[in-house]
Amino acid sequence: MEGNILTGDKRKMTDAEAEQPPLKRQISKSGLYCFKSFRAERKGERDDMQDACTLLDDVTESFSALPSTVSRVAYFGVFDGHGGARASHYASETLHKNLFKRFPKTDTGHNDKEIKRCLINTFKQTDEEFLKQASAKKPVWKDGSTAVCVIAVNNVLYIANLGDSKAMLCRFNEERQKLSLIPLSREHNPTMYEERMRIQKAGGTVRDGRVQGILEVSRSIGDGRFKHCGVSCLPDIKKCQLTDNDRYLLLACDGLWKGFNPEATLEFVQKIVEDKTIKTSPGKTLEETQFDTACNKLASEAIRRGSSDNVTVALISISKT
Repeated sequence: MEGNILTGDKRKMTDAEAEQPPLKRQISKSGLYCFKSFRAERKGERDDMQDACTLLDDVTESFSALPSTVSRVAYFGVFDGHGGARASHYASETLHKNLFKRFPKTDTGHNDKEIKRCLINTFKQTDEEFLKQASAKKPVWKDGSTAVCVIAVNNVLYIANLGDSKAMLCRFNEERQKLSLIPLSREHNPTMYEERMRIQKAGGTVRDGRVQGILEVSRSIGDGRFKHCGVSCLPDIKKCQLTDNDRYLLLACDGLWKGFNPEATLEFVQKIVEDKTIKTSPGKTLEETQFDTACNKLASEAIRRGSSDNVTVALISISKT
């Protein structure tokens, strides 16, 4: 049993022992992939920065209790705000905390299903809490935000997203002997059939590719004035098992994709992370310098290629322990 010393005799705990703090949960990291996250933000031509980002490479110690099968939890999220920065900042600061509180604490045999339910309820809670805060203000806050979040439980990724920010996984294909970026999220655009049907059923309209002719995304946190029009806070959720062929995760808002397609992104990043001639930054390994450089240059290049939007890029390297 973890955290307990078993002896052959049974005895009552002494007063001195009872006053001792509980033994810290011993966590085995053997066989787990390591994460190291890097981020870059550019304001672009916008007046202010409305994106937000939360990268937590290992938050296992944040939990007071976890199922015995869970040895490591990590969390990464990118939030693209619109109509202001309050919704994105709120989600960045709050969503993971709500998630940790709701996360399964014991083994039930249905942890996979429980984690997915936990994610759905977390998004609903975060949206409701922000809307309550927004509606109490005078004038009412009109802010909204997309969200793309990845929670890593051991070596399994659970990806939850709203709107048009994306998560991708760089994986080496042994059969083709080449790297590729695998989409891990699903875009929510009002012109998509299922999204448009939900909006119209709620009494909303889609004009010029936007909800009520205004909002570009059909799911988001916040956007209180569009919730009655069918704009949803329920995320799409995907699951992905990590393998030895995986190199890194890429999370980015739509500002990146206005300057890059996935193929060009992969080529751009690989050229930098494979460059052995890069001068190592103080306090960083060569690999850390490569990823940090790739992240920053990718964000800057998106602006140079004509993206006028805010750009936020997160690269999370994946390596063996």
